[in-house]
Amino acid sequence: METQKVDMFIMTNGKFFESHQVAQIRERLIELDDSKWSLIQTLQFKDPTTSLIVSLLGGGLGIDRFMIGDTGIGVGKLLTCGGLGIWTIIDWFMIMGATREKNIAKLQQAL
Repeated sequence: METQKVDMFIMTNGKFFESHQVAQIRERLIELDDSKWSLIQTLQFKDPTTSLIVSLLGGGLGIDRFMIGDTGIGVGKLLTCGGLGIWTIIDWFMIMGATREKNIAKLQQAL
């Protein structure tokens, strides 16, 4: 794989992943077969900042967790009004990391 293409991908999508994982992602993409490159470029990642904003506004209803694909936790938050607010406050600090974990899982699935 061309390192220039990989570097462009990292520059464009780096904010969607944890910073300590970016070097590993770069190495895996450089080793990647050209036939999979078009699939990698079409992946849509969730923005951690958007997840945080949604969590601040609708976290008590579980909307943030539904948005990133954690339907079980989303239903739990919806039925308990965000764990009586406690779960909601905890998610304000954890939702960006959870979003980045979902993004890396999506990328690893495509690799």
